[in-house]
Amino acid sequence: MAAARPSLGRVLPGSSILFLCDMQEKFRHKIAYFPQIVSVAARMLRVARLLEVPVMLTEQYPQGLGPTVPELGAEGLQPLSKTCFSMVPALRQELDSRPQLQSVLLCGIEAQACILNTTLDLLDRGLQVHVVVDACSSRSQVDRLVALARMRQSGAFLSTSEGLILQLVGDAANPQFKEIQKLIKEPAPDSGLLGLFQGQNPLLH
Repeated sequence: MAAARPSLGRVLPGSSILFLCDMQEKFRHKIAYFPQIVSVAARMLRVARLLEVPVMLTEQYPQGLGPTVPELGAEGLQPLSKTCFSMVPALRQELDSRPQLQSVLLCGIEAQACILNTTLDLLDRGLQVHVVVDACSSRSQVDRLVALARMRQSGAFLSTSEGLILQLVGDAANPQFKEIQKLIKEPAPDSGLLGLFQGQNPLLH
């Protein structure tokens, strides 16, 4: 009997959702490459809006950690407050209401905390998780690297923002392509990933 074919991880607008995790004021000066990952997440948000991909936003204990930073461009989104180190409990009702959902695109902080735990909870629900690596970070680059490896080991897909954006668009004939092309004309800002991925890194093999 032939082995079951592994998931290809295709991403389509009609069966995807974008999760934006905890990009808040108090993290601004503590998270490595914070301005860069927020910039990339903002680009993902703009594309999601153009392609009518639903978006969910959380804030970790906002009374103490402050609101979502304005440069994310999340006006109009109602953030859901949480204390759990996973987005899923706060978003369970939203997930349950979307039977067509297959893929979650995940941006935010911190990689070893809320991003990792959200990923595991989503995988446990049978969903595909696409971690937007240039839109996720941590205070420690070691934690960030090991968390990315851990998520990959568990079955998540590691993707760049541009790779996911082009999968969502699918075709240069897409009526939104020219507008999205303007957003990706400039490469995503450097968020230190090249140093993490360079060489024969055993964590990512």
